[in-house]
Amino acid sequence: MKDILEELERRREVARKGGGQARIDAQHKRGKLTARERIDLILDEGSFEEFGMFVEHRSSDFGMEKSRIAGDGVVTGWGTVNGRTVFVFAKDFTVFGGSLSEAHAEKIIKVQDMALKNRAPIIGIYDAGGARIQEGVAALGGYAEVFQRNVLASGVIPQISVIMGPCAGGDVYSPAMTDFIFMVRDTSYMFVTGPDVVKTVTNETVTAEELGGASVHTTKSSIADGAYDNDVEALLQVRRLIDLLPQSNTSPLPEIDCHQSVTEIDASLDTLVPANANKPYDIKELILKTVDESDFFEIQASFAKNIVCGFGRIEGSTVGFVANQPMVLAGVLDSDASRKAARFVRFCDCFNIPVVTFVDVPGFLPGTAQEYGGLIKHGAKLLFAYAEATVPKLTVITRKAFGGAYDVMASKHLRGDLNYAWPTAQIAVMGAKGAVEIIFRKDINDAAKIAAHTKMYEDRFLSPFAAAERGYIDEVIMPHSTRRRLARGLKMLRNKDLSNPWKKHDNIPL
Repeated sequence: MKDILEELERRREVARKGGGQARIDAQHKRGKLTARERIDLILDEGSFEEFGMFVEHRSSDFGMEKSRIAGDGVVTGWGTVNGRTVFVFAKDFTVFGGSLSEAHAEKIIKVQDMALKNRAPIIGIYDAGGARIQEGVAALGGYAEVFQRNVLASGVIPQISVIMGPCAGGDVYSPAMTDFIFMVRDTSYMFVTGPDVVKTVTNETVTAEELGGASVHTTKSSIADGAYDNDVEALLQVRRLIDLLPQSNTSPLPEIDCHQSVTEIDASLDTLVPANANKPYDIKELILKTVDESDFFEIQASFAKNIVCGFGRIEGSTVGFVANQPMVLAGVLDSDASRKAARFVRFCDCFNIPVVTFVDVPGFLPGTAQEYGGLIKHGAKLLFAYAEATVPKLTVITRKAFGGAYDVMASKHLRGDLNYAWPTAQIAVMGAKGAVEIIFRKDINDAAKIAAHTKMYEDRFLSPFAAAERGYIDEVIMPHSTRRRLARGLKMLRNKDLSNPWKKHDNIPL
Protein backbone atom coordinates (compact mmCIF):
# COMPACT_ATOMS: atom_id res chain seq x y z
CA MET A 1 0.00 0.00 0.00
CA LYS A 2 2.83 2.38 0.87
CA ASP A 3 4.37 1.83 -2.58
CA ILE A 4 1.06 2.69 -4.28
CA LEU A 5 0.69 5.89 -2.28
CA GLU A 6 4.26 6.89 -3.02
CA GLU A 7 3.69 6.22 -6.72
CA LEU A 8 0.57 8.46 -6.65
CA GLU A 9 2.54 11.29 -5.04
CA ARG A 10 5.37 10.84 -7.53
CA ARG A 11 2.96 11.04 -10.47
CA ARG A 12 1.25 14.07 -8.99
CA GLU A 13 4.58 15.83 -8.53
CA VAL A 14 5.56 15.13 -12.13
CA ALA A 15 2.17 16.38 -13.39
CA ARG A 16 2.41 19.58 -11.34
CA LYS A 17 5.77 20.34 -12.96
CA GLY A 18 4.09 20.48 -16.40
CA GLY A 19 6.74 20.83 -19.08
CA GLY A 20 9.54 20.79 -16.51
CA GLN A 21 11.48 23.27 -14.42
CA ALA A 22 13.37 24.76 -17.37
CA ARG A 23 10.15 25.73 -19.10
CA ILE A 24 8.65 27.03 -15.86
CA ASP A 25 11.72 29.23 -15.43
CA ALA A 26 11.33 30.47 -19.01
CA GLN A 27 7.70 31.34 -18.28
CA HIS A 28 8.73 33.34 -15.22
CA LYS A 29 11.42 35.16 -17.21
CA ARG A 30 8.71 36.41 -19.56
CA GLY A 31 6.98 37.95 -16.56
CA LYS A 32 4.23 35.32 -16.63
CA LEU A 33 2.92 32.90 -14.02
CA THR A 34 2.33 29.21 -14.70
CA ALA A 35 -1.16 27.78 -15.19
CA ARG A 36 -1.31 26.40 -11.65
CA GLU A 37 0.04 29.60 -10.11
CA ARG A 38 -2.69 31.52 -11.90
CA ILE A 39 -5.40 29.18 -10.64
CA ASP A 40 -4.08 29.44 -7.09
CA LEU A 41 -4.29 33.25 -7.32
CA ILE A 42 -7.80 33.45 -8.70
CA LEU A 43 -9.35 30.87 -6.35
CA ASP A 44 -9.60 30.86 -2.58
CA GLU A 45 -6.55 29.34 -0.92
CA GLY A 46 -6.69 25.54 -0.83
CA SER A 47 -10.05 25.35 -2.64
CA PHE A 48 -8.88 24.02 -6.02
CA GLU A 49 -9.96 20.48 -6.94
CA GLU A 50 -8.25 19.34 -10.13
CA PHE A 51 -9.71 17.08 -12.82
CA GLY A 52 -7.73 15.12 -15.40
CA MET A 53 -4.28 15.63 -13.93
CA PHE A 54 -2.99 12.45 -15.60
CA VAL A 55 -4.69 12.83 -19.01
CA GLU A 56 -2.33 12.38 -21.97
CA HIS A 57 -2.82 12.82 -25.70
CA ARG A 58 -3.44 9.76 -27.90
CA SER A 59 -1.64 10.92 -31.03
CA SER A 60 0.98 8.70 -32.66
CA ASP A 61 1.68 10.77 -35.78
CA PHE A 62 4.93 12.64 -36.35
CA GLY A 63 6.61 10.89 -33.43
CA MET A 64 4.15 12.26 -30.88
CA GLU A 65 3.91 8.86 -29.16
CA LYS A 66 7.40 9.52 -27.80
CA SER A 67 6.33 12.77 -26.15
CA ARG A 68 3.52 12.47 -23.65
CA ILE A 69 3.15 14.81 -20.67
CA ALA A 70 0.54 14.41 -17.93
CA GLY A 71 -2.20 17.04 -18.16
CA ASP A 72 -1.65 17.58 -21.90
CA GLY A 73 -1.32 21.35 -21.75
CA VAL A 74 -4.37 22.40 -19.74
CA VAL A 75 -5.20 22.41 -16.02
CA THR A 76 -8.90 22.03 -15.22
CA GLY A 77 -11.09 21.81 -12.15
CA TRP A 78 -13.17 23.83 -9.71
CA GLY A 79 -12.78 25.87 -6.57
CA THR A 80 -14.30 28.87 -4.86
CA VAL A 81 -14.03 32.64 -5.06
CA ASN A 82 -14.96 34.10 -1.68
CA GLY A 83 -16.80 30.86 -0.95
CA ARG A 84 -18.80 30.71 -4.19
CA THR A 85 -18.28 27.83 -6.64
CA VAL A 86 -16.36 28.59 -9.85
CA PHE A 87 -15.09 26.24 -12.56
CA VAL A 88 -11.78 27.02 -14.22
CA PHE A 89 -9.40 25.88 -16.94
CA ALA A 90 -5.93 27.29 -17.55
CA LYS A 91 -3.83 26.58 -20.62
CA ASP A 92 -0.29 25.52 -19.71
CA PHE A 93 2.24 27.07 -22.07
CA THR A 94 5.02 24.86 -20.65
CA VAL A 95 3.37 21.76 -22.17
CA PHE A 96 3.36 21.71 -25.98
CA GLY A 97 2.97 25.49 -25.92
CA GLY A 98 -0.54 25.05 -24.50
CA SER A 99 -1.71 23.83 -27.91
CA LEU A 100 -5.08 22.14 -28.14
CA SER A 101 -5.30 18.42 -28.83
CA GLU A 102 -8.30 16.11 -28.77
CA ALA A 103 -7.58 15.07 -25.17
CA HIS A 104 -6.88 18.70 -24.16
CA ALA A 105 -10.27 19.73 -25.59
CA GLU A 106 -12.02 16.90 -23.76
CA LYS A 107 -10.72 18.23 -20.45
CA ILE A 108 -12.11 21.70 -21.19
CA ILE A 109 -15.41 20.24 -22.39
CA LYS A 110 -15.77 18.30 -19.13
CA VAL A 111 -15.53 21.42 -16.95
CA GLN A 112 -17.79 23.36 -19.34
CA ASP A 113 -20.46 20.66 -18.98
CA MET A 114 -20.04 20.55 -15.21
CA ALA A 115 -20.29 24.34 -14.94
CA LEU A 116 -23.52 24.34 -16.94
CA LYS A 117 -25.06 21.44 -14.99
CA ASN A 118 -24.12 22.99 -11.66
CA ARG A 119 -24.99 26.53 -12.78
CA ALA A 120 -21.73 28.16 -11.75
CA PRO A 121 -19.45 30.64 -13.55
CA ILE A 122 -16.54 29.37 -15.64
CA ILE A 123 -13.20 31.15 -16.09
CA GLY A 124 -10.84 30.31 -18.95
CA ILE A 125 -7.18 31.37 -18.73
CA TYR A 126 -5.45 31.46 -22.12
CA ASP A 127 -1.73 31.19 -22.84
CA ALA A 128 -1.42 28.94 -25.86
CA GLY A 129 -0.27 28.47 -29.41
CA GLY A 130 -3.50 27.39 -31.08
CA ALA A 131 -4.37 23.94 -32.41
CA ARG A 132 -1.83 21.11 -32.17
CA ILE A 133 -0.87 20.73 -35.81
CA GLN A 134 0.21 17.09 -35.39
CA GLU A 135 -3.39 16.11 -34.59
CA GLY A 136 -4.99 17.81 -37.57
CA VAL A 137 -8.76 17.59 -37.79
CA ALA A 138 -9.06 15.96 -34.33
CA ALA A 139 -7.86 19.24 -32.81
CA LEU A 140 -10.24 21.25 -34.98
CA GLY A 141 -13.11 19.03 -33.89
CA GLY A 142 -12.12 19.66 -30.28
CA TYR A 143 -12.31 23.41 -30.84
CA ALA A 144 -15.81 23.16 -32.30
CA GLU A 145 -16.99 21.11 -29.30
CA VAL A 146 -15.72 23.86 -26.99
CA PHE A 147 -17.39 26.57 -29.11
CA GLN A 148 -20.73 24.73 -29.04
CA ARG A 149 -20.69 24.71 -25.26
CA ASN A 150 -19.79 28.40 -25.13
CA VAL A 151 -22.97 29.09 -27.07
CA LEU A 152 -25.18 26.82 -24.95
CA ALA A 153 -23.84 28.38 -21.74
CA SER A 154 -24.28 31.95 -23.01
CA GLY A 155 -26.84 33.78 -20.90
CA VAL A 156 -27.08 30.83 -18.49
CA ILE A 157 -23.80 31.11 -16.55
CA PRO A 158 -21.21 33.90 -16.57
CA GLN A 159 -18.24 33.04 -18.80
CA ILE A 160 -15.00 34.99 -18.35
CA SER A 161 -11.81 34.73 -20.41
CA VAL A 162 -8.41 35.97 -19.25
CA ILE A 163 -5.77 36.26 -21.99
CA MET A 164 -2.36 35.93 -20.36
CA GLY A 165 -0.12 35.08 -23.30
CA PRO A 166 -0.58 34.20 -26.97
CA CYS A 167 -4.12 33.41 -28.11
CA ALA A 168 -4.24 32.79 -31.83
CA GLY A 169 -6.15 30.97 -34.54
CA GLY A 170 -9.00 28.82 -33.27
CA ASP A 171 -8.21 29.74 -29.67
CA VAL A 172 -9.63 33.26 -30.11
CA TYR A 173 -13.20 32.23 -30.89
CA SER A 174 -14.01 30.66 -27.55
CA PRO A 175 -13.11 33.87 -25.64
CA ALA A 176 -14.98 35.90 -28.25
CA MET A 177 -18.21 34.12 -27.31
CA THR A 178 -17.76 34.57 -23.57
CA ASP A 179 -19.17 37.48 -21.58
CA PHE A 180 -15.95 39.26 -20.63
CA ILE A 181 -12.37 39.21 -21.88
CA PHE A 182 -9.42 40.62 -19.92
CA MET A 183 -5.84 40.93 -21.14
CA VAL A 184 -2.38 41.60 -19.72
CA ARG A 185 -0.42 44.46 -21.24
CA ASP A 186 2.75 43.59 -23.17
CA THR A 187 2.54 39.81 -22.60
CA SER A 188 -0.82 38.86 -24.14
CA TYR A 189 -2.20 39.15 -27.65
CA MET A 190 -5.12 37.84 -29.71
CA PHE A 191 -5.44 37.46 -33.46
CA VAL A 192 -6.90 35.04 -35.98
CA THR A 193 -3.80 35.09 -38.19
CA GLY A 194 -0.34 36.05 -36.95
CA PRO A 195 2.16 38.62 -38.21
CA ASP A 196 3.90 36.14 -40.56
CA VAL A 197 0.67 35.22 -42.35
CA VAL A 198 -0.34 38.88 -42.53
CA LYS A 199 3.03 39.68 -44.12
CA THR A 200 2.61 36.91 -46.68
CA VAL A 201 -0.99 37.70 -47.64
CA THR A 202 -1.23 41.50 -47.39
CA ASN A 203 2.43 42.49 -47.36
CA GLU A 204 1.91 44.38 -44.11
CA THR A 205 4.76 44.33 -41.62
CA VAL A 206 3.32 44.31 -38.12
CA THR A 207 4.34 43.04 -34.69
CA ALA A 208 2.21 40.74 -32.52
CA GLU A 209 1.58 43.66 -30.14
CA GLU A 210 0.51 45.99 -32.97
CA LEU A 211 -1.70 43.31 -34.50
CA GLY A 212 -3.47 42.04 -31.41
CA GLY A 213 -2.03 43.41 -28.19
CA ALA A 214 -4.04 44.62 -25.20
CA SER A 215 -3.90 48.27 -26.34
CA VAL A 216 -5.42 47.33 -29.71
CA HIS A 217 -8.26 45.27 -28.28
CA THR A 218 -9.18 47.69 -25.48
CA THR A 219 -9.11 50.90 -27.56
CA LYS A 220 -9.79 49.98 -31.20
CA SER A 221 -11.47 46.63 -31.72
CA SER A 222 -13.45 46.49 -28.43
CA ILE A 223 -12.67 42.76 -28.21
CA ALA A 224 -11.29 43.06 -24.66
CA ASP A 225 -13.13 44.57 -21.70
CA GLY A 226 -10.05 45.55 -19.72
CA ALA A 227 -6.26 45.34 -19.62
CA TYR A 228 -3.95 45.14 -16.63
CA ASP A 229 -0.21 45.51 -16.06
CA ASN A 230 0.57 41.97 -14.92
CA ASP A 231 -0.89 38.54 -14.21
CA VAL A 232 -1.50 39.21 -10.53
CA GLU A 233 -3.48 42.41 -11.07
CA ALA A 234 -5.56 40.83 -13.84
CA LEU A 235 -6.53 37.81 -11.74
CA LEU A 236 -7.37 39.89 -8.67
CA GLN A 237 -9.63 42.11 -10.78
CA VAL A 238 -11.40 39.03 -12.17
CA ARG A 239 -12.03 37.92 -8.58
CA ARG A 240 -13.53 41.35 -7.97
CA LEU A 241 -15.83 40.98 -10.99
CA ILE A 242 -16.94 37.46 -10.00
CA ASP A 243 -18.03 38.89 -6.63
CA LEU A 244 -20.45 41.19 -8.45
CA LEU A 245 -22.06 38.54 -10.66
CA PRO A 246 -24.75 35.97 -9.85
CA GLN A 247 -23.90 32.28 -10.17
CA SER A 248 -26.35 31.80 -13.05
CA ASN A 249 -29.45 33.25 -14.69
CA THR A 250 -31.66 31.65 -12.03
CA SER A 251 -29.52 32.56 -9.01
CA PRO A 252 -30.18 35.57 -6.79
CA LEU A 253 -27.93 38.60 -7.04
CA PRO A 254 -24.96 38.50 -4.69
CA GLU A 255 -25.42 40.74 -1.68
CA ILE A 256 -22.94 41.97 0.89
CA ASP A 257 -23.38 44.02 4.03
CA CYS A 258 -23.66 47.74 3.33
CA HIS A 259 -22.86 50.24 6.05
CA GLN A 260 -23.14 53.40 3.95
CA SER A 261 -26.31 55.41 4.43
CA VAL A 262 -28.64 55.87 1.46
CA THR A 263 -30.49 58.75 3.12
CA GLU A 264 -27.47 60.97 3.63
CA ILE A 265 -27.58 64.07 1.40
CA ASP A 266 -24.67 64.78 -0.94
CA ALA A 267 -25.07 68.49 -1.62
CA SER A 268 -22.19 68.51 -4.12
CA LEU A 269 -24.47 66.85 -6.68
CA ASP A 270 -26.66 69.96 -6.71
CA THR A 271 -23.83 71.83 -8.43
CA LEU A 272 -22.51 68.99 -10.60
CA VAL A 273 -24.21 70.21 -13.78
CA PRO A 274 -22.71 73.55 -14.89
CA ALA A 275 -24.94 76.58 -15.53
CA ASN A 276 -23.57 76.74 -19.09
CA ALA A 277 -25.31 73.94 -21.02
CA ASN A 278 -22.29 73.54 -23.29
CA LYS A 279 -19.82 73.01 -20.48
CA PRO A 280 -18.86 69.38 -19.72
CA TYR A 281 -18.73 67.60 -16.37
CA ASP A 282 -17.63 64.11 -15.37
CA ILE A 283 -20.55 61.69 -15.14
CA LYS A 284 -18.33 59.25 -13.22
CA GLU A 285 -18.54 61.62 -10.27
CA LEU A 286 -22.28 60.95 -10.16
CA ILE A 287 -21.77 57.19 -10.47
CA LEU A 288 -19.17 57.11 -7.69
CA LYS A 289 -21.46 59.12 -5.40
CA THR A 290 -24.37 56.79 -6.13
CA VAL A 291 -22.73 53.39 -5.62
CA ASP A 292 -21.76 51.96 -2.26
CA GLU A 293 -18.38 53.18 -1.03
CA SER A 294 -17.50 54.64 -4.47
CA ASP A 295 -16.72 51.09 -5.64
CA PHE A 296 -17.34 50.95 -9.41
CA PHE A 297 -16.07 48.21 -11.76
CA GLU A 298 -15.95 49.78 -15.20
CA ILE A 299 -16.23 47.68 -18.36
CA GLN A 300 -14.37 48.73 -21.54
CA ALA A 301 -13.10 51.90 -19.91
CA SER A 302 -10.71 52.66 -22.80
CA PHE A 303 -13.20 52.15 -25.65
CA ALA A 304 -16.03 54.50 -26.70
CA LYS A 305 -15.38 56.77 -23.73
CA ASN A 306 -18.46 58.84 -24.58
CA ILE A 307 -20.46 56.20 -22.73
CA VAL A 308 -19.64 54.60 -19.37
CA CYS A 309 -20.69 51.05 -18.46
CA GLY A 310 -19.95 49.01 -15.37
CA PHE A 311 -21.08 47.38 -12.14
CA GLY A 312 -21.51 48.74 -8.65
CA ARG A 313 -23.64 48.04 -5.61
CA ILE A 314 -26.49 49.93 -4.03
CA GLU A 315 -27.35 48.79 -0.50
CA GLY A 316 -25.05 45.81 -1.02
CA SER A 317 -26.76 44.46 -4.16
CA THR A 318 -25.30 44.48 -7.67
CA VAL A 319 -26.50 47.06 -10.20
CA GLY A 320 -25.41 47.74 -13.79
CA PHE A 321 -24.76 51.36 -14.77
CA VAL A 322 -24.90 52.97 -18.21
CA ALA A 323 -24.16 56.68 -18.48
CA ASN A 324 -23.45 59.20 -21.23
CA GLN A 325 -20.12 60.94 -20.60
CA PRO A 326 -20.28 64.71 -21.37
CA MET A 327 -16.49 64.88 -21.07
CA VAL A 328 -16.07 62.98 -24.37
CA LEU A 329 -17.81 64.11 -27.58
CA ALA A 330 -20.38 65.83 -25.34
CA GLY A 331 -21.79 62.38 -24.50
CA VAL A 332 -23.12 61.86 -28.03
CA LEU A 333 -24.13 58.37 -29.14
CA ASP A 334 -22.10 56.91 -32.00
CA SER A 335 -21.70 53.40 -33.42
CA ASP A 336 -19.05 52.32 -30.92
CA ALA A 337 -20.88 53.66 -27.87
CA SER A 338 -24.13 52.04 -29.00
CA ARG A 339 -22.53 48.61 -29.45
CA LYS A 340 -20.68 48.84 -26.16
CA ALA A 341 -23.75 49.77 -24.15
CA ALA A 342 -26.06 47.35 -25.97
CA ARG A 343 -23.89 44.37 -25.14
CA PHE A 344 -23.64 45.47 -21.51
CA VAL A 345 -27.41 45.96 -21.16
CA ARG A 346 -28.06 42.55 -22.69
CA PHE A 347 -25.64 40.91 -20.25
CA CYS A 348 -27.42 42.57 -17.32
CA ASP A 349 -30.77 41.41 -18.65
CA CYS A 350 -29.51 37.81 -19.05
CA PHE A 351 -28.50 37.66 -15.41
CA ASN A 352 -31.31 39.72 -13.84
CA ILE A 353 -29.07 42.63 -12.88
CA PRO A 354 -31.04 45.91 -12.61
CA VAL A 355 -29.89 48.69 -14.94
CA VAL A 356 -29.50 52.32 -13.86
CA THR A 357 -29.09 54.78 -16.73
CA PHE A 358 -27.77 58.34 -16.36
CA VAL A 359 -28.71 60.41 -19.40
CA ASP A 360 -27.00 63.47 -20.82
CA VAL A 361 -27.10 62.95 -24.57
CA PRO A 362 -27.33 65.63 -27.29
CA GLY A 363 -28.23 63.05 -29.95
CA PHE A 364 -26.49 60.73 -32.39
CA LEU A 365 -23.17 61.70 -33.96
CA PRO A 366 -23.71 63.08 -37.49
CA GLY A 367 -21.41 62.58 -40.48
CA THR A 368 -20.66 60.34 -43.43
CA ALA A 369 -18.22 58.18 -41.44
CA GLN A 370 -20.96 57.25 -38.98
CA GLU A 371 -23.64 56.72 -41.61
CA TYR A 372 -21.37 54.65 -43.85
CA GLY A 373 -20.28 52.69 -40.79
CA GLY A 374 -23.85 51.61 -40.05
CA LEU A 375 -24.87 54.03 -37.30
CA ILE A 376 -28.54 53.26 -37.93
CA LYS A 377 -28.06 49.57 -37.22
CA HIS A 378 -25.61 50.07 -34.36
CA GLY A 379 -27.90 52.62 -32.72
CA ALA A 380 -30.76 50.16 -33.15
CA LYS A 381 -28.78 47.59 -31.15
CA LEU A 382 -28.92 49.79 -28.07
CA LEU A 383 -32.58 50.58 -28.67
CA PHE A 384 -33.27 46.86 -29.06
CA ALA A 385 -31.31 45.96 -25.92
CA TYR A 386 -33.20 48.40 -23.70
CA ALA A 387 -36.58 47.56 -25.26
CA GLU A 388 -36.26 43.80 -24.77
CA ALA A 389 -34.82 44.01 -21.24
CA THR A 390 -37.23 42.90 -18.53
CA VAL A 391 -35.02 43.66 -15.52
CA PRO A 392 -35.72 46.72 -13.37
CA LYS A 393 -34.75 49.82 -15.38
CA LEU A 394 -34.22 53.12 -13.58
CA THR A 395 -33.33 56.25 -15.52
CA VAL A 396 -32.12 59.66 -14.37
CA ILE A 397 -31.89 62.48 -16.93
CA THR A 398 -29.30 64.92 -15.64
CA ARG A 399 -29.19 67.37 -18.54
CA LYS A 400 -29.73 66.89 -22.28
CA ALA A 401 -32.00 64.21 -23.71
CA PHE A 402 -32.46 65.23 -27.33
CA GLY A 403 -34.08 63.56 -30.33
CA GLY A 404 -34.07 59.81 -30.89
CA ALA A 405 -31.29 59.47 -28.33
CA TYR A 406 -33.84 60.41 -25.63
CA ASP A 407 -35.97 57.45 -26.71
CA VAL A 408 -33.04 55.05 -26.88
CA MET A 409 -31.60 55.77 -23.43
CA ALA A 410 -34.07 53.71 -21.38
CA SER A 411 -36.99 56.10 -21.78
CA LYS A 412 -40.42 55.48 -20.28
CA HIS A 413 -41.57 54.41 -23.76
CA LEU A 414 -39.14 51.44 -23.65
CA ARG A 415 -40.76 50.16 -20.45
CA GLY A 416 -38.57 52.15 -18.09
CA ASP A 417 -39.82 51.44 -14.57
CA LEU A 418 -38.75 54.64 -12.86
CA ASN A 419 -37.77 57.66 -14.95
CA TYR A 420 -36.48 60.61 -12.98
CA ALA A 421 -35.12 63.96 -14.12
CA TRP A 422 -33.03 66.57 -12.39
CA PRO A 423 -34.32 70.17 -12.55
CA THR A 424 -31.45 70.81 -15.01
CA ALA A 425 -32.87 68.28 -17.51
CA GLN A 426 -33.61 69.41 -21.06
CA ILE A 427 -35.89 67.03 -22.95
CA ALA A 428 -36.66 68.02 -26.53
CA VAL A 429 -36.38 67.05 -30.18
CA MET A 430 -33.27 69.21 -30.47
CA GLY A 431 -31.46 72.19 -28.96
CA ALA A 432 -33.17 75.59 -28.92
CA LYS A 433 -31.00 77.20 -31.62
CA GLY A 434 -31.61 74.50 -34.21
CA ALA A 435 -35.30 74.23 -33.39
CA VAL A 436 -35.95 77.97 -33.65
CA GLU A 437 -34.10 78.26 -36.95
CA ILE A 438 -36.42 75.61 -38.40
CA ILE A 439 -39.71 76.69 -36.83
CA PHE A 440 -39.18 80.43 -37.37
CA ARG A 441 -37.08 80.37 -40.52
CA LYS A 442 -38.89 83.48 -41.83
CA ASP A 443 -37.38 85.46 -38.94
CA ILE A 444 -33.88 84.12 -39.46
CA ASN A 445 -32.46 87.55 -40.27
CA ASP A 446 -34.11 89.32 -37.34
CA ALA A 447 -31.79 88.79 -34.37
CA ALA A 448 -34.23 90.25 -31.85
CA LYS A 449 -37.08 88.00 -32.92
CA ILE A 450 -34.85 84.92 -33.02
CA ALA A 451 -33.65 85.72 -29.48
CA ALA A 452 -37.25 86.02 -28.29
CA HIS A 453 -38.27 82.80 -30.00
CA THR A 454 -35.24 81.01 -28.50
CA LYS A 455 -36.16 82.20 -24.99
CA MET A 456 -39.73 81.02 -25.50
CA TYR A 457 -38.58 77.61 -26.78
CA GLU A 458 -36.16 77.18 -23.88
CA ASP A 459 -38.81 78.07 -21.32
CA ARG A 460 -41.33 75.69 -22.87
CA PHE A 461 -39.24 72.67 -23.82
CA LEU A 462 -35.74 72.84 -22.35
CA SER A 463 -36.88 71.73 -18.93
CA PRO A 464 -38.14 68.44 -17.51
CA PHE A 465 -41.67 69.72 -16.98
CA ALA A 466 -43.11 69.25 -20.48
CA ALA A 467 -42.20 65.55 -20.26
CA ALA A 468 -43.41 65.38 -16.65
CA GLU A 469 -46.79 66.84 -17.67
CA ARG A 470 -47.28 63.85 -19.98
CA GLY A 471 -46.09 61.29 -17.44
CA TYR A 472 -42.92 60.47 -19.38
CA ILE A 473 -40.98 61.50 -16.30
CA ASP A 474 -42.21 60.00 -13.02
CA GLU A 475 -40.72 62.71 -10.85
CA VAL A 476 -38.40 65.70 -11.00
CA ILE A 477 -35.95 65.08 -8.18
CA MET A 478 -33.25 67.02 -6.40
CA PRO A 479 -29.78 65.87 -7.48
CA HIS A 480 -28.69 65.33 -3.88
CA SER A 481 -31.46 62.75 -3.40
CA THR A 482 -30.41 60.55 -6.34
CA ARG A 483 -28.85 57.72 -4.30
CA ARG A 484 -31.80 57.58 -1.92
CA ARG A 485 -34.34 57.57 -4.76
CA LEU A 486 -32.53 54.83 -6.65
CA ALA A 487 -32.09 52.71 -3.52
CA ARG A 488 -35.79 52.93 -2.71
CA GLY A 489 -36.74 52.26 -6.32
CA LEU A 490 -34.54 49.17 -6.54
CA LYS A 491 -36.03 47.83 -3.33
CA MET A 492 -39.57 48.43 -4.66
CA LEU A 493 -38.75 46.67 -7.96
CA ARG A 494 -37.21 43.56 -6.43
CA ASN A 495 -40.28 41.48 -7.21
CA LYS A 496 -40.84 42.89 -10.70
CA ASP A 497 -42.39 40.26 -12.96
CA LEU A 498 -42.31 40.98 -16.69
CA SER A 499 -41.85 38.64 -19.62
CA ASN A 500 -41.70 39.09 -23.37
CA PRO A 501 -43.85 37.14 -25.86
CA TRP A 502 -42.63 33.58 -26.48
CA LYS A 503 -40.09 33.26 -29.27
CA LYS A 504 -37.36 30.86 -30.26
CA HIS A 505 -34.98 33.80 -30.04
CA ASP A 506 -34.99 37.39 -31.19
CA ASN A 507 -33.31 38.75 -34.30
CA ILE A 508 -31.31 41.67 -32.94
CA PRO A 509 -29.84 43.87 -35.71
CA LEU A 510 -26.26 42.57 -35.68
